[in-house]
Amino acid sequence: MTSAVSPFVLYAAAWMAALSGWALLLFGFDKWRAGRGGRRVPEATLLLACAVGGWPGGLAGMFLFRHKSAKTSFQLKFAAVVAAWVGAVVATALWLGWV
Repeated sequence: MTSAVSPFVLYAAAWMAALSGWALLLFGFDKWRAGRGGRRVPEATLLLACAVGGWPGGLAGMFLFRHKSAKTSFQLKFAAVVAAWVGAVVATALWLGWV
């Protein structure tokens, strides 16, 4: 017996993968610019990239580049983004009857 994956799940996964890659690149670029005294990527841009679906890449960037990992105000905002995504996924799963 095979179980087909709905197009919604495939599109959502592709969206998150693409935005996660973008967020990871933004975090890496910002860290690179920080080390060279160049113009930085605004925190609002980093958070927006995470909020629209790139939070896994943002999280990976925080660990991989050790970037924004000591700034408590950014971590709290990032945690709010992740909590919103968890809430949205749970609400969608309930709405679609998956849970």
